[in-house]
Formats: sequence, structure tokens, C-alpha cells
Amino acid sequence: MAFEQKRRTALKGIFAGAATITATGMLSSIEACAQMAETANQLKGNINHAVCRWCFNEMSLEELCAAAKAIGIKGIDLVGPKDWPVLQKYGLESTMCNGAEIGLAEGWNTTKYHATLLKNYTEMIPLVAKAGYKNLICFSGNRNGMDDETGLQNCTEGLKKLLPVAEKHKVTLVMELLNSKVNHKDYQCDKTAWGVELAKRLGSENFKLLYDIYHMQIDEGNVIQTIRDSHPYIAHYHTAGVPGRNEIDDSQELYYPAIMKAIKETGFKGYVAQEFMPLQPDKMASLRKAVQICDV
Repeated sequence: MAFEQKRRTALKGIFAGAATITATGMLSSIEACAQMAETANQLKGNINHAVCRWCFNEMSLEELCAAAKAIGIKGIDLVGPKDWPVLQKYGLESTMCNGAEIGLAEGWNTTKYHATLLKNYTEMIPLVAKAGYKNLICFSGNRNGMDDETGLQNCTEGLKKLLPVAEKHKVTLVMELLNSKVNHKDYQCDKTAWGVELAKRLGSENFKLLYDIYHMQIDEGNVIQTIRDSHPYIAHYHTAGVPGRNEIDDSQELYYPAIMKAIKETGFKGYVAQEFMPLQPDKMASLRKAVQICDV
């Protein structure tokens, strides 16, 4: 998720067209554009590709948008209202909006946060709708000693008050599944079954889950079967390599072509967003390759 990143020193310089940033500088804009355009032209059109903003914080948003557009990516995840005009300039969607949450640890499972969350989301949902976007992220919060049933009851109580606003504006509240073993210890929505049960209790098409493949591999595994069983409750997917949250190539344990094929076979029409932290010097090459791997 966006909140776990370590900010790095921003690279300076002008991004010429869709030029790629590398450890030794920039590839020529002609070479970079040619490589990315080749990827875009080869995309099959079965998967709607997106990328998470925070993974490429070394680049300006303008640079990321230009490169993403050239690759064939359709949207950017985890961008708030102040940055939407930049996305719109490049014809990109804000595929998972943020900005209404308090934080990962302070979520809907704790009633003392409900008043603030209701205010924040009630103000944000119309902005999302007015901009023409559909998805707004939310979080369960940490357990802090809370059992699963109490967490479900509290989330249901709070979200039921908000859902009429979401339904009115045709915005989907999307709760992210995060692992509680490595990255977000004590987070409550750490199992798909818990999230699905919450969705069933709420009984609205305007509440669904963000199935983060990286996180769920760590916490429960059985990724493909879980996707097949739970896909009606999933609005969005995130990717990353396990272990390490880096490139999704053959350096890690998940086989993304098979996972993406399973997602496609469910009839999924939402977005799959790359959320890995690139280790390779040429970060746009890593992103381009990830899109190719996931394009089934």
C-alpha cells in the first residue's frame, strides 16, 4: 500500500516525452518511446492495466503519467483530488482514489473513528463522482485486541451509514486486504473470508474488496482458487513479487500469467494495478515488463 513506502530522493531533470529514468540518467526519448509504444501496441485488451503512484515517487506525477500512457496503462492508483488534473491531462483514470481515510491502523472496525470517517467519506464521495471516477479506498484498521466478530459488527455499523451516499453517487467503497504477518501487523482485514463476510453483511454492490495478490499470498496463499471463489466481491487487484514486494518476474514465487488468466476467466472488467517496488535500475523497463507479464 501507499503508506508503507520509504520516500527516496527525487531525481531531477526534465522528462522528455515518455523518456525512461535509469540509474545512469535517461534513455533518449526516441528509444524510450519506441520501447513503450511497442508494448502498448502488443497489449491484448483483456486486462485493464494500472499502476500505483507511490511505487514510483522518484518520478514526478507528470513523468509517471507520460510513461504509463506510452506503455498502455489506463490509470494511476492512490491519487487524491489535487492530482486528478494531471491524470486528466494524459487521459488517465484515477483507478483507486484515496484521501478520505484516516490511516491503515485507524479504520471502520473502531467505533471512535466513525464520526471522522463518515465526515471524510461523505465529503470525498461526491468529488470522486464529479470527476467521473468509481473506486474509493478504505481500511478495516488494526485489531488492538479486537476479535473478528466485533470487528465485523463495527465495520458493518459504520459503513451501513455511509453506503446510501456511495450508492447515490455510484461510487464503490473498496476495502483493501493487507497481510498482518510482514507489513501491517495487527491489521484486521487480513483474510479474504473476513472481507467477503463483511461484504455479505453490507449487501451492496457499492462495497467490495481490493484483493492484493502480494498480501494474500503471504497471509493465506491459495491465490487462484480464492479468486475463483470470491471474485463477485472483488473490485480491484494489486500485484507485487513475493517475497520482497519487488518485480513480478521469475525472481519470486508467484506465477502471474496463471493468476491473471484466472482473473480474466472470472469476467473481471476492473483494473489490475502494479504495486511493486522496482529493484532494477531501469524502473520503467520493470513496469513495462510487468504489464507484459500480466497481459493475458
